[in-house]
Amino acid sequence: MLHINMISRGEDVKGQGVGTAYESLVSMLKRRTQNELALQFNQLKGADLNHVHTIHPYCYEEMIRSTNPTCMHVHFLPETLEGSIALPSQLQKMFYKYVLTVYRTADELIVVNPIFIDALVDYGFDGDKITFIPNVVDRDVFKPLDVTKRESGYERYDLDPNRFTVLSVGQVQTRKGVLDFAEIARQMPDYQFLWAGDFSFGAITDGYEELKRLRENPPANLRFLGMIERGDMNLLYNICDCLLMTSYNELFPMAIIEAVNAGLPIVLRDLDLYKKIYFTDYLKATDNDGFCTQLTRLATDPAVQLQARRASQKIATDYAEEKTAARWVEYYQHFYKRYH
Repeated sequence: MLHINMISRGEDVKGQGVGTAYESLVSMLKRRTQNELALQFNQLKGADLNHVHTIHPYCYEEMIRSTNPTCMHVHFLPETLEGSIALPSQLQKMFYKYVLTVYRTADELIVVNPIFIDALVDYGFDGDKITFIPNVVDRDVFKPLDVTKRESGYERYDLDPNRFTVLSVGQVQTRKGVLDFAEIARQMPDYQFLWAGDFSFGAITDGYEELKRLRENPPANLRFLGMIERGDMNLLYNICDCLLMTSYNELFPMAIIEAVNAGLPIVLRDLDLYKKIYFTDYLKATDNDGFCTQLTRLATDPAVQLQARRASQKIATDYAEEKTAARWVEYYQHFYKRYH
């Protein structure tokens, strides 16, 4: 049995996908790999290897002083922060340099996004020491609910169950396409629109002032729900009719995997990333008019609804816990043998 030291700090900031991904991974490994792996947390002694999850300075210090082989999760690259946070130029350069320095301290990297591999190679990393393993969600938590439980959700969020309801999930920041989401709501006044998420980076969020004004004065049919506790998200997915992701730049969105496990149809921006990780014919668009068209089709055409739900089920099956857990066991075992 391998003893894995999970090194992490700062993942508990609410509303960030990194924290959700970390919690979901740890939960899955505890439940599904107890015969192959033993987990310990921020404790170097007695571990066969380290798995670092965040770029927090504590994690960097632990990597430096540890003699164990270390793999590290890469949840983002410097360029993927564009549109998320706005920093003074010099400070931004220093932060980006720090991020890459932390990554270089690890023996190997695990990416949540296959597009990251080529980018990391361009930065000078060894492609043979980079592995793609997707994020995972707990299917016992994210699942379809019966009618009675959904009815309580309509009351809780003051929704009309007879109106088509469109949900988006993510931090309120420019790259997430919040302004587009609001414009789509303006163009479709008969539909209900909800945004779950808030300003996780506060005033340094890119586009903060404009987004703050929008959140304070949204279209009449759009509500910003703020931060939703993780335990409440499955109910929210279940009382909506689709998940609309207008993001211009994504990593590996936990919201999409959560939504499809809850049985929710998805409508996504036509990004190269999605083509590489979702091997099915999901609904997509490139601009606001296209999103409006797809939402109208989904709301009015039963055949489109059926196809969209089948696409969601395909994605949920492709990223099932059992498959992902097996990949982690195989990876850890290979990694351990490589450095011993």
